[in-house]
Amino acid sequence: MAPVIEELRLAFRPPLWPDSLFGHLVATGVPGVEEWRDGTLRRTLRLPGGPGVVALTPGPDHVACRLRVMNGSDVGVAVAACRRLLDLDADPGATGTALAADPALAPLVAIAPGRRVPGTVDPAEMALRIVLGQQVSVAAAGTLAARLTVAAGESVEDPEGGLGRLFPTPAAIAAVDPAVLAMPASRRTTVLTLARALTDGTVDLRPGADRAAALAALGDLPGIGPWTVAMVAMRALGDPDAFPATDLGVRLAARAQGLPATPGALRARAERWRPWRAYAVQYLWGSADHAVNRLPAAGT
Repeated sequence: MAPVIEELRLAFRPPLWPDSLFGHLVATGVPGVEEWRDGTLRRTLRLPGGPGVVALTPGPDHVACRLRVMNGSDVGVAVAACRRLLDLDADPGATGTALAADPALAPLVAIAPGRRVPGTVDPAEMALRIVLGQQVSVAAAGTLAARLTVAAGESVEDPEGGLGRLFPTPAAIAAVDPAVLAMPASRRTTVLTLARALTDGTVDLRPGADRAAALAALGDLPGIGPWTVAMVAMRALGDPDAFPATDLGVRLAARAQGLPATPGALRARAERWRPWRAYAVQYLWGSADHAVNRLPAAGT
């Protein structure tokens, strides 16, 4: 069956600050699953009718979306996934106004209005990637995820670029040879335990599932701490108020803004940012000089 190609415009409420949104997704991308090509973020999609590929290009008033799917009925599913990935249903007016009321954040909001929370096309995938990235650098996490994808991810045809794999399902990861996970035994156990929990429904991150129950079950797994739970809430479940108070990048940025840097004190100070603490995190992260805050150079 010939693939279906769709060219679409994904609308959003302006403004949208693309640098940290696309920069984060590119910097943390998994080779073979995601790539940045000619100013466009491209990635593979697991869809009901078969694998797909999407190309997303940021613009001033919309995101250009080019979809390659095996079944036309998957277009709506793919578009919804892309909107979650880019947080396109956010209201930057509401988040910006609320956060700018705090003098500590006001300059950060003014410099880069419209920051979004980088999301995911698949909550289970994101949860597993977050655990793979525990206690290692962004580059090391990408290497681990790429190795796992080669070992357990299904192949995808991409005649327009350099993509070749779907990120593995939790069931495939649960069944993988543990030697593929080149990490300390305790972290390997955490990854495999999470994969099994996602497979059997102990941790249910699917749309419509009970968010609080899912996060509680996640936190009960060995090797899963408050940082991981908060990151899954923010990145995988799209909780606008998720707040990883123990995150080192958040704490360093907070200190630079004259805010408390210890987790307890910072969490107490962040009460005034409710219900938009996940967006406050983006402004704090965005104040640092890091690759996740920059669009890749042209030609990369």
